[in-house]
Formats: sequence, C-alpha cells, structure tokens
Amino acid sequence: MSNNNPASVSVSNTWHFQDEVNYTNEAIEWINEDVVRQISLANNEPDWMLELRLKALKVFQEKPMPKWWPDLSKLNLDEIYYFAKPEWAWAKKTWEEVPENIKNTFDRLGIPEAEKKSLAWVWAQYDSEVVYHSLKQELVDAGVIFDDTSVAIHKYPELIKKYFSKCIPITDHKFAALHYAVWSWWTFMYIPSWVKLNEPLQSYFRMNKKSWGQFEHTIIILEDDSQAHYIEWCSAPKYDENSLHAWWVEIFVWKNASMRYSSVENWSLDTYNLNTKRAIVEENAYMEWVWWNMGSWVTMLYPCSVLKWDNSKTDMLWLAFANEKQNQDIWAKVIHIWKNTSSNIVSKSLSKGWWISTYRWLVDIKPGAENAVSKIDCDALLLDEKSVSDTIPNIIVWNSSSTVWHEASAWKINEADLFYLQSRGISEEEAKAMIVNWFISWVVKELPLEYASEMNVLIAMEFEWWF
Repeated sequence: MSNNNPASVSVSNTWHFQDEVNYTNEAIEWINEDVVRQISLANNEPDWMLELRLKALKVFQEKPMPKWWPDLSKLNLDEIYYFAKPEWAWAKKTWEEVPENIKNTFDRLGIPEAEKKSLAWVWAQYDSEVVYHSLKQELVDAGVIFDDTSVAIHKYPELIKKYFSKCIPITDHKFAALHYAVWSWWTFMYIPSWVKLNEPLQSYFRMNKKSWGQFEHTIIILEDDSQAHYIEWCSAPKYDENSLHAWWVEIFVWKNASMRYSSVENWSLDTYNLNTKRAIVEENAYMEWVWWNMGSWVTMLYPCSVLKWDNSKTDMLWLAFANEKQNQDIWAKVIHIWKNTSSNIVSKSLSKGWWISTYRWLVDIKPGAENAVSKIDCDALLLDEKSVSDTIPNIIVWNSSSTVWHEASAWKINEADLFYLQSRGISEEEAKAMIVNWFISWVVKELPLEYASEMNVLIAMEFEWWF
C-alpha cells in the first residue's frame, strides 16, 4: 500500500502508536510442524492439544484457498510470525504491576477508565500474552470462570476438552485449520446455571508486532437459565506490512440462557481480519450478536447461530465502516433446526472512497423447524460516487409453515435533507454528520454508554477526511 493513501489520516490510524517490546519466545516466519510444536511447548499443553494442532496443520496444508471470499493474493502466509511471548509473561492482577509502556498503551485504549466505571471484569492481551486480568470476588464466589483459554486447559481440562473445536470444526475451511494449528490465549468464559450477570465482562486486545499473526480462541459457555454480556475490543498499529488476524469464537447457550456478545474492532489498514464465530442455541435460549467493524485492508466476518431446539432465537446487529479501497465481507448464517425458532438480522454499512461492502446471509430453515420466523434487513449508505455495496441473500425454506421477511436498501445522503438542516443554521459538515449518526444509531444504542460515546468520537474523526 502506498504511504500517500488518503485513508492514512482516518481514525483507524489515530491508534497507530506502537511499543518497543522484547520477546523471550518468538516463532520464526512461516508455518511448519516445528512452529506448532514450539507454540504447544511454550504453553505447556497436554498431549491431546498438540495432537489436535498437528492434525489441523495437516488439514491446512492440504486444503485449497477458499473461493467464496475476497482476494487474498497479497497475503503471504510465509511472511507471518505466528507466536511471540513478551519478556514480562503472565497476567498481572493489579493495574500497577503492568509494565509502564504497556500500561500507557492501554491507558489510551481505555482500560483504566473502564475499571473506574466499576465494570465487572477487565482483561487485556498484548500479542500472544495476557497482561492484565481482574475479576470481582462475588463473581468468583458464584462460580463464574473467566480465564485465559491457554491457562484454562490446565485449570479446567475436562471443560476445555469437552467444548474446544466442537462448535467450529477443524475442517471448516483452510483458515479454520490454520487457526487451530497456531491459536494462542484469549477468553474462556463459563457461567453456571441460574447465575445472571448484570454488568458486562470485557476484554481488550492489542496487536503490536509487525507482520504478525494473531489467532485468539474464545469459548463461552452459559449453563441453563444463566445470563451474560461479553464485550471484546481490538486494535493494531500500522506498519505497511501485512498482518493476519484470524479469531475464532465458540459459544454454547444452553436451555433458557441468554447471551449478548458485542465486538468492536478498529484495525489498521494493513491487517487482514478473518473472523469465524458460531453459537449453538438450545431450547428457549437467546443469542444476540452486536458488531462494529472499522479499518483493516480486508475484513471477513462470518458469524453463525445454530437454533438447535424449540423456541430458541437469535438477533444479529452490526455496523461496518471503512475508508478508501477497503473491503468488508460479511456473511451471517442462521440455521433453524427445530420448532418455533426465530431470527432477526440487521446490517448497516457505510461506504466511501472506493470501499467495497459485501453483505451475504444464509437463512436455512430445516424441515423440522415448523413455524420458524426470520426477518432480514440490510441498509447501505453510500457517501460518494465510487463506493460499492453488494447484497447477496441465500434463503432456504424446507417447510410450508415458516415465515421469512427480507428487505434491502442502498441510498445516498439526500440533498433535500442537507438543505433543510442548513436552512436552520447548521453547516454542511454538521448536517452530514447528523444524518450519519442517525443512520448508525441503531447499532450504537446497543452498546454500553462508555463504548457508545467513544464510537461517536471515532465516527466524527473518520469523517474529518471526508469533509
């Protein structure tokens, strides 16, 4: 990418500060069996996990590149570093223990502010290592588990073995196999039956190393009649060298449970952002996805809810926004398997500066999913003459008792609306911002106040270049 890209002044670059960090355990560029064994050894993993990694590596080497997503020809997997452990390994229990330079980075990302607001839990990861981990005692006493997945293998081996790779299989596609071969750290979350969390649990991830590959693995389990909200926030500096982020999320929402998963991603322009996220939703359970995606050269976000039993339901709501020549590819999937299931899918996309936004979805209503209901709503706001927004629906209904609604629209800022606002003393720039803020409010209002406020600031800074 050229350094004179106009997008380089966008908000995605306001977080392009980077830190000098020494790494005590760093894999070589390229991916092979030695690198996989090095990662497993560094995490002191049991034999079954190493066997799973090596099996995944073999699948990765044999599978071809997928043909159903954006062009990845400029992503050289042989130039990616797949593992790096900072010299100050292991999570700190208090903010004061975190190294000063890393503390300054997360200060700028908002971790101390979140603590001051008394959120239930804050966690920070830096490259391949968790650096900060705080959990309220009352949650510990209630049996809540919120730990590093790499650590949870040793502390809760039966739970990890029971759920790991059971929602998203190793053979799902080539990058699924790569992820399972080299995954490191991130979140293991377990909510016991009848425990209902009133505050969100949250984590921050920072990709600092250039030509870096980050492969977090999140496992979330909600037992019967439980409730939780989890928020993840991610960022990366800009190096003008391609980085790869392949993040896998497996969620299990059991009977009568309710789960909200919120994700805010603000990557740099040299990041390839590949995400596969999937939830299994049991009887009378509810799964809600809320996403905000900004930045990255290419984003491929593929969430899925499997409505496995009677009366299960899911909502999917997201906003995708990027600058010049970026490509956002979103593919939402809902599989209705049993009776009286329901799904609601809402997508909002903003595009400017030759940005390509592709919104796909698959709604598959199986023969046994009698009386299923699904509603899909996709809206695109084009902010210039060059941007592209594509909508690709795939709706399959295998019975005659189910109902499906589908709406899609693409529009530009109306000159009459601009004139109306300007006639009341509002500048053209402020008028455009007001219209955009109205358009994105559907997503922003679903985030906690501290996140929604920051989203408004990010959007305002993003539009400084456009104006």
